[in-house]
Amino acid sequence: MLVYYLRHLRPASAVALSFFSLIAIGTVLLATPWASAGAPVAIVDALFTATSAVCLTGLITLDTAQAWTHFGQGVIMVLVQFGGLGIMTIACLLSMVLGARLGLRRRLTAGAEGRGDLGNVRWVVRATVFFTFAIEAVIFLFLTARFRFGYGYGWGRATWEGLFHSVSSFNNAGFALYTDNVIGFADDGLILLPLAFGLMVGGLGFPVLLETFRRLRTPKCLRRRWSLTALFTWVGTGVLIILGVLLMLTEWNGVLAGFDTPGRFLNAFFAAVSPRTAGFNAIDYADARAQTLLGTDILMFIGGGSGGTAGGIKITTLAVLLATIGAEVRGRRVVSAHGRAMSRRVIGQALSVTVAALTLVVGATFVILALSPGFTLDQVLFETTSAFGTVGLSTGITESLPRHAQLVLIVLMFAGRVGPLGLATTLAGRVTNRLYEYPEERPAIG
Repeated sequence: MLVYYLRHLRPASAVALSFFSLIAIGTVLLATPWASAGAPVAIVDALFTATSAVCLTGLITLDTAQAWTHFGQGVIMVLVQFGGLGIMTIACLLSMVLGARLGLRRRLTAGAEGRGDLGNVRWVVRATVFFTFAIEAVIFLFLTARFRFGYGYGWGRATWEGLFHSVSSFNNAGFALYTDNVIGFADDGLILLPLAFGLMVGGLGFPVLLETFRRLRTPKCLRRRWSLTALFTWVGTGVLIILGVLLMLTEWNGVLAGFDTPGRFLNAFFAAVSPRTAGFNAIDYADARAQTLLGTDILMFIGGGSGGTAGGIKITTLAVLLATIGAEVRGRRVVSAHGRAMSRRVIGQALSVTVAALTLVVGATFVILALSPGFTLDQVLFETTSAFGTVGLSTGITESLPRHAQLVLIVLMFAGRVGPLGLATTLAGRVTNRLYEYPEERPAIG
């Protein structure tokens, strides 16, 4: 019966189950004595850390630098890497390495992770793995050299920290091997800029990266038009980074007051990039103003590009919603952008994702406030948005929350990784088509 059920899982359900299975394995490994630097960790802490790593979040209940041995940190790094690549991408890669044929179900399931359409899954999987390791290698070399020659670390420590942080940055995980995350490097552009590069490239999404790579290899006269996904993602990324920098510059005499002018701009840029699902922090958000926290909430909720390591509702979702609003304002029946129309199904999906995401974040915020009356709305909303957006930024309250509240964050991180609609599809089970129609009626809107 179980085998039959597993073979007939829909792609979205299979993806959710694969991430759940990886979280379970990670929880068991992190609960072992070899992973803990002191006393064995509680199972909830192991579960929280494994979920945060697989879901590329970076929220922690235990200090990554102090609570875990090198084995435990290595488990976290591997979970981040697998979570970033995608379980089905790894399964397809192993099949290709072993010479096995990619069946339709496996290709559908890999496509459900946002890796590409049925016609080019094999090529997309290869390119995804190549891009991942190539970008991580570049970041690794920069960071290792900086740790070795800039801070005098031995080759062993410099190599390990360069490797860990390169994987964490490209996969937008935000785990760091320092108690204060990367606040200790707030004045060091040779650390923050390579990290920011990894965050931005990983947050663009694999479909956009691959399309861009293909265009660069194709003669200009033979290039196709940019897809709406790529256009929305590139333009949206630029706009959100600019808005994020402007937001952080309002903290000129706030959390940025301790830096010189170049340092203020460097940290404003890094703080504009990081909330887009990254989780590294070079400033203490506990000292940020309420408007800064709210603006950062919005950036975390939007997230990055589709089909990659980013979380949130995604830039493309926001772009579709804005295009829909624009069409309604101008009285147009067809929603279009850049000379191309968008189907009602796409608009419905964008609305569904956004409403589901808002429902999850607001509902979780309400529950945690009820469970943790000692914390403010600013703090809890920041925490829940960070969890859903798989960002990992925090005002420092994560480990102080009661266990029930931490379990709520675990659910939010999982929902943010598989997507609210993917989670709903998994919970709903098989859906059958209705063979009848209801009479149509138009309710009043507005």
